[in-house]
Amino acid sequence: MKTQYYTAASLDGFLATEDDSLEWLFSLGSLNESSYPEFISKVGALAMGSATYEWMVRNGEKVAAETGSAWPYGQPAWIFTSRSLPAIDGADIRFVNGDVRTVHTEMRAVAGDMNIWIVGGGDIAGQFHDAGLLDELIVQIGSATLARGKPLFPRRVLSPSLSLVSVHQMGTGMAELRYEVHKGGAVDAV
Repeated sequence: MKTQYYTAASLDGFLATEDDSLEWLFSLGSLNESSYPEFISKVGALAMGSATYEWMVRNGEKVAAETGSAWPYGQPAWIFTSRSLPAIDGADIRFVNGDVRTVHTEMRAVAGDMNIWIVGGGDIAGQFHDAGLLDELIVQIGSATLARGKPLFPRRVLSPSLSLVSVHQMGTGMAELRYEVHKGGAVDAV
């Protein structure tokens, strides 16, 4: 079982624009032509930050057009937030606040031998990394630049923390990079 940060980023390292838009991403490829179907089949629990969750709520129609459902996950999801947020009907959502280590223990128990997916954003993935809980980064780099926005991973992670284990071209618009995270590496929060 692994804890994985699986995401897409622009060539210059942003997940979304400053106003949380993902429009730049949708023209670059199809989920079904990526590693996503195999990846999600091995996921038993999800962790998501409040900005990512709120984007899902606001863009339910776009998500449904891309995936077939406004909430496309059958797995239980832990949403990290300090605010009261609306629930999505039919979704197994648990709103939490606090240290990721405590929540990770609960997620691990629920996921069993399946993986935990850190959906995003970058800061929540960074918190899992800081706690020594992140095992793998899987980043699909898109052939677009945003100049500014929500950073992929707002941490300084220095070698030899990350080992590149594979690179895969996905059409003409994306490349997937997989990194193994070595525990105890040098990190500075930015």
